[in-house]
Amino acid sequence: MTRPGHGDRRRRFSRHTTLWALAALAVCAGCAASATQRAQTLVREHREQEAATELERRLAAHPEDTAARRLLVRVLGFTGDLAGARAQSEELARRLGPAGAATAHVELGHALELAHRYDEALAEYDEAAAAAPASPDGPREGGMRCAHWGEAEQARPRLEEAVRRGARDAETWHTLGLVRLRLGDLDAAEEAYRAGIAADPRAAESWLGLATVGMARGDARAVLDAYDQVLARRPRFAPAELGRAWALAQLGRGVEAARALDHAAELGAPSANVARLRSAIAAGAVGDAGH
Repeated sequence: MTRPGHGDRRRRFSRHTTLWALAALAVCAGCAASATQRAQTLVREHREQEAATELERRLAAHPEDTAARRLLVRVLGFTGDLAGARAQSEELARRLGPAGAATAHVELGHALELAHRYDEALAEYDEAAAAAPASPDGPREGGMRCAHWGEAEQARPRLEEAVRRGARDAETWHTLGLVRLRLGDLDAAEEAYRAGIAADPRAAESWLGLATVGMARGDARAVLDAYDQVLARRPRFAPAELGRAWALAQLGRGVEAARALDHAAELGAPSANVARLRSAIAAGAVGDAGH
């Protein structure tokens, strides 16, 4: 897999995203170890050095605690101790053995990303893909992070490889749909979004994606159907009601469009968008007004 050489990798890594990345691991792993929970609390309080000390103390007593070690790799990355993060990643690889070959690379990738070393982080995700050629974890992580950075061309082959290796979760499909949409491949984007819907029929995200595909095609009926599905799952999502108003207006259903606009306003849609779309409907020139 080719690696991007952008020296100015996205610098939009917010504090909120950083804290989520540090805290997500133990939550996802369902780890009940109090030391790991305390470390997560310290991270949320911006006391990362203390979190690292707490985890190091835990691992000195329980070196087999994989969840704590994985979290420590990330915390050390965030604090700038990349040598320590690499050492913990190597120990993680030693303890997990071949069955967990990709995990250490993925965790080091997160640490490098938290240190804003994005090219090196992507290289680790690609190393994870090579280390476990049957696992979707490496290409999925690399693809998801490239998509987050706004690099659709880099994300697409990685996400498609993850799917080829068996990734079938709704988030992967939705992100692949978004990436394909950004690259202008509407048919492939629709295919991914529909797979995302099949993976999790209760989620609204892929229906939102289909609404965007319909908008790009100028297919008001498809837009309306997709936004109806979104609102069935998220009844108070104002942008979907605004989208319904646009589609209804395009279909010549002005009374329903006005009612949808009123409801969008009640739900908190931006008043400027509501007013702009209302004026466009009155003038018979809906186009992209309000979107």
